[in-house]
Amino acid sequence: MALKVISALDKQTRLFWIMTGSGLLCLVGVTDYLTGFEVSFSLFYLIPIALVTWFTTYKLGMVFAVASAIVWLIADIVSGAVYSHQIIYLWNSVVRLGFFALTVFSFELIKSLEREKTFARMDYVTGTLNTRYFHALAQREIDRSSRYRYPFTIAYIDVDNFKMVNDSFGHVTGDKVLYAVADCMQRHLRKTDIVARVGGDEFAILLPEVELNLAKAVISKMRRMLIEEMQKNNWPVTFSMGVLSFTDAPSSVHEMLNMVDKLMYSVKNRGKDNITFASYPGRQGLAAE
Repeated sequence: MALKVISALDKQTRLFWIMTGSGLLCLVGVTDYLTGFEVSFSLFYLIPIALVTWFTTYKLGMVFAVASAIVWLIADIVSGAVYSHQIIYLWNSVVRLGFFALTVFSFELIKSLEREKTFARMDYVTGTLNTRYFHALAQREIDRSSRYRYPFTIAYIDVDNFKMVNDSFGHVTGDKVLYAVADCMQRHLRKTDIVARVGGDEFAILLPEVELNLAKAVISKMRRMLIEEMQKNNWPVTFSMGVLSFTDAPSSVHEMLNMVDKLMYSVKNRGKDNITFASYPGRQGLAAE
């Protein structure tokens, strides 16, 4: 159902940009005709081409490149442009088409590079950040906290019984569980909070400028939402969470993750399905309800 909704939205977005590009191309063509062939409008023809290429597809961008070359040729002819040989019309059109096609190719290359950059940072199953990029952002937050004395909180979450889900329902269902967990967490956190998948069934959440008391409220509510989501889908999954709030920044991401990982495993060793809160520096092991 979700895929159908996304597909419908993609089609609507594509149609919008096709119509917008067509309208702009017509406007540029008419303006080119009204101002006469002596005034160059080459730059303005690039606007609809660039928009359609960026927001739709490479093929549609090429279609608009060809259409723009044709519209420019028609504008030249009807505005009275006269050349010594008829073949010059064709030559100019081919050169313009090459110029437009090069623009389409350039925009598509930029899009591809942006996609590769995004994929290099994302976990393909959940859509959250991957471990590598999470480490980079976490180190940035540690440096910021060390400089400005801001608190921050890190939560380490293990999906209990995930292996049983894979064994009983299959890996496709397992991927659905992981996606649902990630989606639920992201929906119930701020845009500035960082969610990453850091292991097969483990997630890390970084909450900038969040101290212990606020972290208790935020993470406890999020855990309730997660449990409700799992129960709604009849998935036998619970969550073991370690939550550590820092008022003094740790020396490294590795140290930070080791500390919060121990908190999470203390929950698993006590029977899973709970949270342990703590602060650093301070008294460790503040048990949650």
